[in-house]
Amino acid sequence: MTYIPRYLESDIKSRMFSGKAIIVYGPRQCGKTTMIRHITDEWADDVLWLNGDSPDVRDELDRVTVARWKMILGRKKILVLDEAQRVSNVGLALKLITDEIPEIQIIASGSSSFELADKASEPLTGRKFEYRLLPLSFSEMVAQNGLLSEKQCREQRLLYGSYPDIVTHPEDSGRLLSELVGSYLFKDIYALEGLKKTKILDNLVKALAMQIGSEVSLNELAGLTGADRKTVENYIDLLEKTYVVFSLFAYSGNLRNEIKKGRKIYFYDLGIRNAVMGNFSRIESRTDKGGMWENYLILERLKNTLNQPFQPRRFFWRTAAPQSNEIDYLEKTSDALSAWEIKANPASNAKIPQSFRNAYPDARTAILTPDNYDSFLLPE
Repeated sequence: MTYIPRYLESDIKSRMFSGKAIIVYGPRQCGKTTMIRHITDEWADDVLWLNGDSPDVRDELDRVTVARWKMILGRKKILVLDEAQRVSNVGLALKLITDEIPEIQIIASGSSSFELADKASEPLTGRKFEYRLLPLSFSEMVAQNGLLSEKQCREQRLLYGSYPDIVTHPEDSGRLLSELVGSYLFKDIYALEGLKKTKILDNLVKALAMQIGSEVSLNELAGLTGADRKTVENYIDLLEKTYVVFSLFAYSGNLRNEIKKGRKIYFYDLGIRNAVMGNFSRIESRTDKGGMWENYLILERLKNTLNQPFQPRRFFWRTAAPQSNEIDYLEKTSDALSAWEIKANPASNAKIPQSFRNAYPDARTAILTPDNYDSFLLPE
C-alpha cells in the first residue's frame, strides 16, 4: 500500500523521548495509526501497542498503578495508545508514566477531542505535546505527486475528499466513503455520550451538508430536525469535537451594520459531506459547487495552520440588508487582517466590497478562483 508522508512527522519525531507525552487528535481513518507506525519504525521492537477500543485494555488501564505499568511495559521503550478517549481515566493513567517512568515515550491518539470527556487536559498539563491530524492536505499531495498532478485531481477531491484510503483507492471511493459514514462517523459521539443512534443527529448532519457556504440558523435547524434549539447546539458541538464539522463566525470591527452573530458550518472532508447527501454528481452539473469550492479552500487552508503555535482567527464577513455585502473568508492575527472572496467560476467579476476596503484599508485582500488558488493552499 502506498504511504504518503504526513507533514507532522518530522516535528513529532523531534519530540521523541523529551519527557512529555505526544497526543495526536483527528478523525477516525485519517491516518493517525499509520503515521505513528511510520514514525516509530526504527524502534519497532520496542513499541507496545494498546487500543482503547478493546474492552480488555480499558479494564486493565482502569485500575493501573506504577507497578502495574512496569509489568505491562516490560522492556518496551514506547507506549502507543490508540483511541485513547475510550479509556475512562486516560489522563491519570498516562500521567503515572510521565511522572514515574519518564524514560518511556507515550504516543496517544484520539479520534475525538479528549476534552469531550475532560480526561487528559488537566492531568497532563505541562506534560504533553498536542497535534491535530486531518485527512491528507493539498500541500501533502503536492509534495507526493507534484503541483500539476494534484491540481488535475481537483474534482476528485471536491467529490470524494482526501481520506488516505480514498486517495490511494480512487476506483473504490464511493463504497469506501459509504462504509466510513456508516461505521465510523458518529461512533465516538455515541460511545462518549452514551447515546443510541438517533434520527435527529442524521437529519442534522444532512441539513448542515445542504447549507455549506450559507449562514445557519439554529432555530431553522431545530425545525428541520424536530429537535429543540439546545439539542441542535449540543449536537453541533459534538460534531465539531469529533472532527465532522467546523464553524466560522462573523467578523465585526468598525462598521455599525456588520452582522455580529452569524455562523457558517463546513465539513472536515467533502467526501463525507457528499456521502451524507448521497450525491457524487459531476461538478459541472451541481447547484452546490460554489459552496463545495468554498468549503474546500477554507478547509485546506485550515490544514496548513492547524498546528501552528499561534493560529490565525478565522471568520467570514457580512453587512446587514438592505445593501448586504459579504466576504467568504478572513484571517486575523495579532498584527494583520486578510480577506479572500472565493469564486468557483474563474470568469467571475467578483470584487472586494468597497465598504470593507473603506473600513479596513490596511487589510490584505484577494479573489480566489480555480485559476489561482494553489498559492493560498501551500504553506508560506
